[in-house]
Amino acid sequence: MALFKKRTVGKAGEWYYCLEHKKVEEGPECPAKDRFGPYATRGEAEHAMQTAAERNLQWENDPRWHDSARAGEDD
Repeated sequence: MALFKKRTVGKAGEWYYCLEHKKVEEGPECPAKDRFGPYATRGEAEHAMQTAAERNLQWENDPRWHDSARAGEDD
């Protein structure tokens, strides 16, 4: 028995942002490795790259992600 069931048809109401084609898709059209999502709305999927950039910036500035800063070491 397979651990994960491969879904070949998209679900209505699930939105994805395809990194390869730089477009919003309803339901997964492209492989998982090439997309962000699922998102609840088309608008959320349209802003996927902006959301990712904001989260990356937050993580880069989060002291919990920098072990050397806690240990008193220089970066």
